[in-house]
Amino acid sequence: MGLDLQSLRREYLRGGLNLEDLSANPIDQFEVWMEQAVKAEIPDPTAMVLATASPDGQPSQRIVLLKGLDEQGFVFYTNRTSRKGLELADNPKASLHFPWHSLERQVDVCGRVEPLSREESERYFRSRPKESQLSAWASHQSRPIASREALLAYFRDLEKRFEGQEIPLPDFWGGYRVRPHQVEFWQGGAHRLHDRFEYNLQPDGNWTIDRLEP
Repeated sequence: MGLDLQSLRREYLRGGLNLEDLSANPIDQFEVWMEQAVKAEIPDPTAMVLATASPDGQPSQRIVLLKGLDEQGFVFYTNRTSRKGLELADNPKASLHFPWHSLERQVDVCGRVEPLSREESERYFRSRPKESQLSAWASHQSRPIASREALLAYFRDLEKRFEGQEIPLPDFWGGYRVRPHQVEFWQGGAHRLHDRFEYNLQPDGNWTIDRLEP
């Protein structure tokens, strides 16, 4: 490889993070950072890396979009028969990562995953554009397919099938909530002395906050 990766580096100088800057609850703190990310107009601020693991312990990752946040946790939607859906059915533990590079910030979330009710999933499904509803039906996510043309042909068949009628929620599609027990906020610092604070959920429902070494 001709590219000298070792020489690619930069300093992180946008600002620090102190304990007194943080909310007592990580969900509240995340909302503050998400609002700042949206106002900064960074590309896809709700994009997050979702990591799951197979029964034999092989991790896998993919980017999904955060579609809900409340005191219970972080919500996303997907095909339940996809690789991530099958892995979550076997091992309902996952991690999320928000890589806000332009703000020199990262957020890591570890938690237990639970499926949303059909009512919750259907409510969100109804809010999606018709084309997105059809794509949920068209894709047997994570499975091999002969060509893109085959996928588009099936999509067009579905357009005809559901023409002029409400598109039902597929039985194999729905939402998940990641209930966090650990959340880390990372702010880049000069000389690689980054600021890291880790929230950990306690049995009484309160959170402890520890500064971590960079």
